Amino acid sequence: MLSVHNVSLQFGKRVLFDEVNISFSGENCYGIIGANGAGKSTFLKILSGEKDANTGSVSLEAGKRMAVLKQEHFEFDEVTVLDTVLMGHKVLWDIMVAKNEIYAKPDFSDEDGIKASELETEFAEMDGWNAEPEAASLLSGIGIHEKDHSKLMKELDGNQKVRVLLAQALFGNPDVLILDEPTNDLDLQTITWLEDFLLDFKNTVIVVSHDRHFLDTVCTHIVDIDFAKVNLYTGNYSFWYHSSQLALKQKLNQNKKTEDKRREMQAFIDRFSANASKSRQATSRKKMLDKLVIDEIKPSSRKYPGIIFKAERSVGKQLLGVKGLSANAADGTPLFTKLDFEMNQGDKIAVISKNSLATTAFYEILNEFRKPDDGFFEFGQTITTAYLPNDNESYFSDPHSLIDWLRQYSDNKDEAFIRGFLGQMLFTGEESLKMSNVLSGGEKVRCMLSRMIMTQANILMMDEPTNHLDLESITALNNAMVNFDQSILFTSHDHEITSTVANRIIEIGPKGFIDSLKPYDEFIKDAGVEEQRKEIY
Repeated sequence: MLSVHNVSLQFGKRVLFDEVNISFSGENCYGIIGANGAGKSTFLKILSGEKDANTGSVSLEAGKRMAVLKQEHFEFDEVTVLDTVLMGHKVLWDIMVAKNEIYAKPDFSDEDGIKASELETEFAEMDGWNAEPEAASLLSGIGIHEKDHSKLMKELDGNQKVRVLLAQALFGNPDVLILDEPTNDLDLQTITWLEDFLLDFKNTVIVVSHDRHFLDTVCTHIVDIDFAKVNLYTGNYSFWYHSSQLALKQKLNQNKKTEDKRREMQAFIDRFSANASKSRQATSRKKMLDKLVIDEIKPSSRKYPGIIFKAERSVGKQLLGVKGLSANAADGTPLFTKLDFEMNQGDKIAVISKNSLATTAFYEILNEFRKPDDGFFEFGQTITTAYLPNDNESYFSDPHSLIDWLRQYSDNKDEAFIRGFLGQMLFTGEESLKMSNVLSGGEKVRCMLSRMIMTQANILMMDEPTNHLDLESITALNNAMVNFDQSILFTSHDHEITSTVANRIIEIGPKGFIDSLKPYDEFIKDAGVEEQRKEIY
């Protein structure tokens, strides 16, 4: 349906893609993965026609329609929400505009009548009379209330705009749907809605995402950009990741007998196939793997940061007590109220809320960046803390080399000592001399993680730590949080991190809180919890 023929792209001496040939078709979902800078978003722009390659071509089957999730959030500011969604089906929208222009003429002629009749026929053939109800239904399903459908886009906040643009891409059942980071800024309920929508979507989906749970749920294929090549593999992200790790392990052990390699690979495939057959993806999309092939998967060129959290001392009996803690927004609206809990040894608590301002206020209070509006908290005498904030811009306002930037947070000023922590985060050689005020978002988070590791604290606090990180860094962070033998308070929209790290969930709202020991996946599906949730919002 969508075919790429000998596509190459080069910037100066740097080759991004070299003679790429690949086809996307059927009821499949293709997850595009690759390290930061590999060219994932650029590849999507080439597929959509937004960017031209140096050589080669991209062709969409005649009569088929493509839709793309827009990343430009201000393009439709002067358009109503409902019209923005309708504009996602360009042909239908153009017909609607042409009809309305004819009917608005004060001197309506016979010729206008004939043209209007032709447009009405086309409109009816495209099921145009159901377009507005379908668009409204999409908006409601994705969390935009009916009262907001007639608002201008500029009246919405950033999260709402993302949802509307997502509805625009989904509207009209496109034959090929291209999504670049569709889960960014979406809450759990909306991500779940999107997963369900894509699982039942009967056409082709091509998606870039750093959300591993999302990729595992919806993808039937993985498209890996590595070594300037684009390779297609059957299976979801977990299958690609584990099989590429196995390929790397076998490459490092060149003396292993061929037959032993074959048996190890086959055993892996058999285990994965058995688990995959029970997955939600297999039941909903009915496209899961008839046969998994590992032979062609190559070891990746990607590098994983060495994130290892170690506490200088273990926590004592008293960790953290929170009593009657409340916080309000700037306009006095409650963010959370009367929060009470005791943190226990070994607790790894996911603090969640429908309002990200509430969770950020919670961490800012614990780290004394703001005062509570009511209540108090107290850390135990043995406790040392390290904090990774959601917004880290204030830490990078002054121009320092990364060595000097990290040195200011260390008692040990020795350069070799500092370089060691930076090296763990992949800042080696000249990279460690980069200026701190010109770093990318992902580089800043890796610097903050270096700072956090260096403190050797026994309680870690993280507010959306995966923002801006690539899949490799997210995987390394996830493993480090699981392996940390002390306590963590964290908030993350990364489903995999929350489900694998948390042994306790605290949900905070303007009217109260929920404190649960249920596993995360059980917590979000529990009908009783859903009833409690209605009471706290």
